[in-house]
Order: sequence, then C-alpha cells, then structure tokens
Amino acid sequence: MGKGFFRRKVDTLLGVDISDTAIRLVELARSGSGYSIRAYATQGLPAQAVVDGSVLDLEGAGLALRTALSRMQTSARAAAVAVTGPSVITRVVELDAGLGDDEMSWMIQMEAEQYIPYPLDDMAIDFQVQGPSAHHPARVEVLLAACLKAHVEAREAVLALAGLVPAVIDVEAFALARASSQDFASFTPGHRVDGAQWAVDAQGMGVACGLALRSFA
Repeated sequence: MGKGFFRRKVDTLLGVDISDTAIRLVELARSGSGYSIRAYATQGLPAQAVVDGSVLDLEGAGLALRTALSRMQTSARAAAVAVTGPSVITRVVELDAGLGDDEMSWMIQMEAEQYIPYPLDDMAIDFQVQGPSAHHPARVEVLLAACLKAHVEAREAVLALAGLVPAVIDVEAFALARASSQDFASFTPGHRVDGAQWAVDAQGMGVACGLALRSFA
C-alpha cells in the first residue's frame, strides 16, 4: 500500500510541521495526566521553498530544519511529519467485515480508483479500520488516506538532510484533529523552555504538537 499514514507509535517523536512559511518543531513528554514541553523551535523558510504544501527547495528547507533542531538541543532523532495540499485525499468507505489484510488492501485499491484523480502508482495509500458501520452491521467503516508519493518523499528528504528519521508520515488534518482537545499553553514547560514565551508561541504550534502526540497514540 505504499507509505503509511497510520503507523503505530514509537518512542519519543519530534513533531515537525513544514508549512509554506516556516518549520516548527515540538518535543513532548508525559507530565502527570498531561504533557510537558521538552523543547520547541520555529525557523522561517526561504521564499518559495514550500508552496501550497509542496517542498520545492529541499536544501533550503533542510537547512532551516537543521538550524531549528540545533537550537532545541534534543537527542531525539525520530520524527513525525505531515503532508498537506490538494493531493491529500481522505475518505471513509464501507467494506465487508471479516476481510483479511490482503483482501482489504485489494478492496481499498479498488475504492481508491473512484476518488483519486491521479495514477495510483504515483500515490502513497494507507487505510485504517474505524469500527462497525452504523447502518450495516455486516460492514465496517474504513478511513482511506492518500497523497502523491513525491510529497511524502520530499518531506522524508528534508528530515534526512537534518539527520532525522521519518518514523511517522501523517496528514495535517489528522494532526490538527488530534490536537484540537488540547490547551497547549497549559502544557508544563520543561527546564529548557521559557514558560511565558511558550504561552505566546503555543497558538501557532498546533500541527507540530498534534504530530508530537503520536508518541503517545
């Protein structure tokens, strides 16, 4: 099925948000019943390095990421990064319950042909069973996610230029949904984090925090 958007959690992940204007990084840890900010950083991108979610200047984006990473002084090297833009397609489809993995993969490929206006060979496709269908007890709801492989590979290349390992490829909308119930400003600041400054900066860190939360998913 190509690159996965629903990989299981690994150890501590850096949330790496690559937007059109800046790269934002967050490292989270557990803190009681909530989370703490171990480190974070924001670094502006060169003009036109990223346009509408497409990374056009790999070297420029890689240098910006290395600069932000050096300021964080973190030993974490596994990262979660998100794809976004018009090539990202998500759909909920219904399939028969009880299908094996191979059968479900084949069915997802058939479903994908209906929704994806690109050659399937050019797409990274993944799926996740959400649960029983509310309308058909013998079927299950399956979340399909797809993106052009070139966009996934570009983000992996940017991470590699900064010495990071792409452990999770996510979808920006999923990261934001994961973060929506969190009050980032209330996260406990770590010893290397200025709490007052974090309270100011937290509003713009939603995607990065949502990606870092994959550490605990």
